Amino acid sequence: MSTIQITMELPADELLKAVEQLSLPDLEQFVQQTVRLLARRRAPVLPRKEAELLLKINQTAPPLDLQARYDELAAKRQAETLTPGEHEELMHLTDQLDELNVHRLEYLAELARLRQTSLSVLMEDLGIEAPAVV
Repeated sequence: MSTIQITMELPADELLKAVEQLSLPDLEQFVQQTVRLLARRRAPVLPRKEAELLLKINQTAPPLDLQARYDELAAKRQAETLTPGEHEELMHLTDQLDELNVHRLEYLAELARLRQTSLSVLMEDLGIEAPAVV
């Protein structure tokens, strides 16, 4: 992970500026570690099973670089400028994203069941958008 030099007392907006300097892989790792920290801090408030499911839900969110490449290739497909190699890559990325989304939705459905609410209400409460259908 990259290192960033910061002062000891750092306002939140300055911390965000420091985080903006991270490379995409380092940012993804930082976000995952931050989500784990958040889950640990909420753990005394949340039942263990819910905390575990929230962690799994966040871990199965599509990585930013994967989603960006998928979006790029999908746009090329829409514009009908996709090469055969890019088509193969798009199909592979589609499979990867589908698998992540299936697992994520399974975890969300289980959490909704535990909280005795609907999946759509839970996703709205958590600020999670439904995966795009292509």
